[in-house]
Amino acid sequence: MPVKRLDVVALGEAMVEFNQTRPGRAVYRQGFGGDTSNCAIASARAGARAAYLTRVGDDTFGASLRALWARERVDATGVESDPLAPTGIYFVTHDLYGHAFTYRRTGSAASRMTPEWLHRHAAPIVRDAKWLHVSGISLAISREARDTTLEAMRIAREAGTHVSFDSNVRLKLWTIEQAREGLAQAMGLCDLFLPGMEDIGALTGLTRAEEVLDWCRARCRARIVLKMGADGALMDDGSSRRLIPGCRVTAVDATGAGDCFCGNLLARLSAGDDLVAATRWANVAAALAVQRWGAVESLPTAVRVRRALRVA
Repeated sequence: MPVKRLDVVALGEAMVEFNQTRPGRAVYRQGFGGDTSNCAIASARAGARAAYLTRVGDDTFGASLRALWARERVDATGVESDPLAPTGIYFVTHDLYGHAFTYRRTGSAASRMTPEWLHRHAAPIVRDAKWLHVSGISLAISREARDTTLEAMRIAREAGTHVSFDSNVRLKLWTIEQAREGLAQAMGLCDLFLPGMEDIGALTGLTRAEEVLDWCRARCRARIVLKMGADGALMDDGSSRRLIPGCRVTAVDATGAGDCFCGNLLARLSAGDDLVAATRWANVAAALAVQRWGAVESLPTAVRVRRALRVA
């Protein structure tokens, strides 16, 4: 098998974030988000050779995202600018019960991805990575984006690139029926499935971790790591299950914590860790992230994670 130039390449939609810093008040901090972009940046901060594939508007926000990836050493040669469509934005609001998202992404440049664009512009990058990472949001933003994401997964598998899939179900973007159909397709094409307890719970009504994992295992042959936030992660490799305990911290902002987990997990797998060690690292990274504001600013470096692991 040829040597891969990249460790992690992610595909999806990157967005500009406006994050409420004072619950109940119209005070927002501008940052960046988009689940798969967060994952790519998290991987890069953890030491991986990362790249990102998407389309952005030919606008100020698109330029600021390009500058972000350059600062974070994320290869953006697979990013295309669209002069006819905008870069998406979103707002995060907070209350006593957690955080909520409000999107302004309809008709965005990323939603206009097509399989033809992928083959013309980005397929070689997919083939040149150890891991391709996609998510349920990558599937949900448009029919064209869904087709593009599934095609990227097929290209990866044909090229010997492992495929990671984060469920990241957002029922504001599609119906339950569409989500179930899209997840079923992607679960059949991935090597590592990374569902979230809240995501699958919203989709199925299940509330116990073992039941959620049973539901996933019945539909997926891949290795599974169920993300449970402060409760840790429950792993299933097809023959056994193992709980990796979480870290109890005081959370300030959980935006992007799951993306941080995914990016750090893939970085450590790319570095040669087994799934248990990589999951333990990812748990600590996510715990560090929730103690700071923002989806990107909160992402820890490898130095911070190593230091926290020594203390734990």
